[in-house]
Amino acid sequence: MNTEQRGRNYDVAIVGGGAAGLSAALTLARARREVIVIDAGTPRNAPAAAAHGLIGLEGINPMQLLERGRREAASYGAHIVEASVTSATKTDEGEFVVRLDDGSSVQTGQLVLATGVRDELPDITGLAQRWGRDAVHCPYCHGWEIRDQRIGVLATSPMSVMKALLFRQWSEYMWFLPNGIDFAADQLEQLTEKGIIVVPGDVSSVEATDDHLTGVMLDKTTTLALDALAVPTTASPRLEGLHDLGVDTSESAAGVSVVADATGHTSVPGVWATGNLVNPGMQVSEAAAHGGRLAMTLNTELFFGPIDPASMANTSKKAA
Repeated sequence: MNTEQRGRNYDVAIVGGGAAGLSAALTLARARREVIVIDAGTPRNAPAAAAHGLIGLEGINPMQLLERGRREAASYGAHIVEASVTSATKTDEGEFVVRLDDGSSVQTGQLVLATGVRDELPDITGLAQRWGRDAVHCPYCHGWEIRDQRIGVLATSPMSVMKALLFRQWSEYMWFLPNGIDFAADQLEQLTEKGIIVVPGDVSSVEATDDHLTGVMLDKTTTLALDALAVPTTASPRLEGLHDLGVDTSESAAGVSVVADATGHTSVPGVWATGNLVNPGMQVSEAAAHGGRLAMTLNTELFFGPIDPASMANTSKKAA
């Protein structure tokens, strides 16, 4: 961090520079707030070649999207720092001190957590190397790219049947791999009725040739030829260095997320959360929109004080 940024007191510090964090930074900088974005540079979708479903930017490389977002936020005065947070604490005066791995620290009145999540992958040889490419988790993110190919769905929980049925929309060549998980007979019947072949056995490795997935090894003896592998994952929040803040989290079938209300307030006054950190299922477009809306609410509260989401909803109903 340069001398100008070191020790400076910001209106808002944003930890995480993905779509949600940069969208919040852009909106706040345009509102003439002093904003800093602290980002380690390792977004969830970094392994993917393209981001999809983002109108006007369909198919853009995720890292190019973020680089463009950094430039846009910086053009309005936001400070972008590539660093990791080692600790974040709230002072007796209600301010926050965020310490970074370069030895510097940032003081801020409001703290936005936009660090995202990481996908927890099964411990299967070769899977991590294919992740985000031809081993995927989201049909809306990657379904078109693997359409009409031979797709295997690796079960990771009882919810995997639903994911297999959804992927069936993109290809008629489907295999379901229970991988040691017991499923009810009626669930397996749902799969077979849709033409999805259930293949027993434990998946021991993911096979690839010439940088393309070619199949999975079952029980270390038999290869099932595939072109792509769908893996329903659970998500864990990226809160390294932030645990001392004490924000509430909750657990669901999708994984662990930070608890925040509709406007982004967490359980700790002055700490906000946005993007995949509050909803691991958000697409890039949703995360960007969520970050922008949070920033508008945050800026308004800096003027007028805390806003009760329930009262806002009631006001909208009356106006309608």
